[in-house]
Amino acid sequence: MFPWRWLALLALIPLSLSANAGVKVKLTQKGLDFGRELFVASLQEKLMTIKVPDISGTERVDPIGKVHYSLTEMRIVKLGLPSSAIGLVPGTGFTMTITNAFLSLHGKWRVKYLRFIKDSGSFDLAIKSLSITTSISLRSDETGRPAVAVASCATTLGGVSIKFHGGASWLYNLFTRFIEKGLCSSLQKQICPLVAESVSSMNQFLKTLNVLAPLDRYAEIAYPMVSSPEISNSSIGLNLKGEFYNIGHHMEPPFSPAPFFLPNQEQSMLYIGLSVFTANSASFVYNKAGTLSLNITDDMIPPSSPFRLTTRTFGAFIPQIAKLFPGLMMVLQVKTAKDPLFNIEANNVTVDAISSLTAYAILANTSLAPLFVLNVDSSVGARVNVVGNKLAGAVNLNKLDMSLGKSYVGDFQVGPLHNIFQIVLKVAVLPRVNVRLKEGFPLPSLGKINLKNTQLQILKGYIMIGTDLQNSG
Repeated sequence: MFPWRWLALLALIPLSLSANAGVKVKLTQKGLDFGRELFVASLQEKLMTIKVPDISGTERVDPIGKVHYSLTEMRIVKLGLPSSAIGLVPGTGFTMTITNAFLSLHGKWRVKYLRFIKDSGSFDLAIKSLSITTSISLRSDETGRPAVAVASCATTLGGVSIKFHGGASWLYNLFTRFIEKGLCSSLQKQICPLVAESVSSMNQFLKTLNVLAPLDRYAEIAYPMVSSPEISNSSIGLNLKGEFYNIGHHMEPPFSPAPFFLPNQEQSMLYIGLSVFTANSASFVYNKAGTLSLNITDDMIPPSSPFRLTTRTFGAFIPQIAKLFPGLMMVLQVKTAKDPLFNIEANNVTVDAISSLTAYAILANTSLAPLFVLNVDSSVGARVNVVGNKLAGAVNLNKLDMSLGKSYVGDFQVGPLHNIFQIVLKVAVLPRVNVRLKEGFPLPSLGKINLKNTQLQILKGYIMIGTDLQNSG
């Protein structure tokens, strides 16, 4: 497991530098500190695996002469990283600094001198002042996913103290001199490679970034980077494509995202801005897939409703329907004339749709007899909210205007049908739309990092989510 997961968002680098973003993400200093704390915990586990090789050699000690020594079975028994900081390098990456770290090592010693005299015991080494400074570079792989690597690493060890157990006291000076030189050097050589290994091991997890997130059998949404990270002294801005596509057939819509900018807010760990372009690309995709067309039948009307989809009901308003097609069931065929259009203004999200509605009578042989065609101009208001790591919502009818496009039963006034079709939309169409919207659409995410304490704002041209982060891994 790699617990500093959301910090991995820092590493997103583009494959393309030409397009505006449909979605923007900003990681604040609070978010960076969240990642730092998780990374330090991961690094501490990695450093506890340091293996110190056995050391042996010969030293001349007056007046004894040559002393053969060996240090064996050395292991880290305690390690702490109590103080750390993360700093951004604008346009480049970030640095991780760990200070006032400490570790304790336990091992065994053995000596032989004057040909036949042997002695042995154990020792404890304590380092009270360990510091690690690491620079981490950011890049992207060929799929637009992030990759990280250590650009530089430096360590210093100080405050060394040694306590020996057993043996003659004159040996202590020998071991003190050698341990500080040999053991500290061995430890220092291992720390930076382990730091680099910890950073490098993140790349497997970074592949979980949902740069192409499936939604259903019709659509998927793409979240790769479209430009370099915007790294300032206090935050990282990420520009994501944020575009819906038909599965297996990526066709660009006849419109492009307009530039937009997240406000300078720092209260939350993370801010996500979803532009009206992203919403309209969804409209383009689902309309192209044919899912926005619908056949409305009587079984879609609640049984408790007094209104039924029959020629008798419509005959009350258009008498010639009841005369020409008495006692028949009906079907209403709704087709979008163009892609529905999202509009996002301050505190208000609406969707405008222009459709055609064709009414048919269902004949005894199940064939359909056309009755009339209406031009329908409708508008719905949308409520949006965050559920887990998804953006969900619901719509309600704001406006419904109709005009007669064609009649197969003679002229009639459309006005009396207005209330009927309002009922049809409210009880048969919008509930089906809301079932899908309630399921939500995935936001850009990494692994098992969850959003919490989310706040949502509807601004001009985009929706902004402010959120803190929680590691559930």
